[in-house]
Amino acid sequence: MILILSSDDDVHAQHVLHHIAERGHSATLLNLADFPKDAHLIFEAGQSKSRRQMQYRGQTIDLSKVSSVWWRRPQPYGMHPDVTDPVLDHFAIREVDEAIQGLWLTLDAEWINVPHRDENASRKAWQLDVARSVGLTVPRTLITTDPDAARAFIDYEGVDRTIYKPFQGSEDAWRETRLLKAEELDKIDAVKYAPVIFQEYIEATCDLRVTVVGDQIFAAAIDSQKASYRVDFRMDMNVAITPTTLAPETEASIRKLMSALGLTYGALDFRRRPNGEEVFLEINPAGQWLFVEDQTGQPISKAVADCLIDRARTGTIPKRTHPLMDTVLATNAPSLVRSDQTVAAR
Repeated sequence: MILILSSDDDVHAQHVLHHIAERGHSATLLNLADFPKDAHLIFEAGQSKSRRQMQYRGQTIDLSKVSSVWWRRPQPYGMHPDVTDPVLDHFAIREVDEAIQGLWLTLDAEWINVPHRDENASRKAWQLDVARSVGLTVPRTLITTDPDAARAFIDYEGVDRTIYKPFQGSEDAWRETRLLKAEELDKIDAVKYAPVIFQEYIEATCDLRVTVVGDQIFAAAIDSQKASYRVDFRMDMNVAITPTTLAPETEASIRKLMSALGLTYGALDFRRRPNGEEVFLEINPAGQWLFVEDQTGQPISKAVADCLIDRARTGTIPKRTHPLMDTVLATNAPSLVRSDQTVAAR
């Protein structure tokens, strides 16, 4: 059985569900925003009885039969609105999270991606360090809350040659990547309130979106330098997106990066310099791909569906070693306790 953890309006999940059905298989989409408000968990364990079920939208999902899970974009839990006491509400949230996190550990399933690895890989500082260590070219970067350090970095790179960006942002406070302007220098002291990422501006002929699904790498060139906003391609998508070929050394380093981060799926952003050098910017373990697939025809949705089916059928991890069982999970398991943790789509 294939389980997809995402939202009802996730068009990417719907495309994958379609491809799974085309191959004659079935999958269940579970929206955690319905739990526990409109869904019930039943977990029984004992010497003679074991049961893992979710009563959800008029059906009973037998979680003991789940063999493949897509940790797509699970939503924060939907708590009962009639719990109005803040103390009780906080207690209920933590109890829900403890139960669900424990439930994931009991599933004898392959994950795309394993939740805590997905969470860790989204950390900007960590992914830059790992990318550099596996041979990818990365921009000169400063992450700081020190105004003096920020000024020194900007003096070195130059105003109008330095970009700044947030770590993730939120749905109500999203920020694009911006090129620093001279009139913004008097605001540098504001970094003391929260860390800011500063980087050298990478001159480019195009941006690259590289989508990795298992062993498959789909590379696309985004003609971002013809857009109305050339710093961040997400701000103007009315440009050509075409399949491209990566330098062999870039492709080899991407495979090393995915292995080092423990990911099966990832959407990576690069910039291609005028001299052809491909510069790694970041990786999103749950990044979007349909905007690429629609223009290039690259079968990314099918690749995700095939990966889920193949892992459900054959398995890739010996069953004696549970895919979630390592020490990192104890402190880094992603929690879905509040909607303000949901980051803006990218």
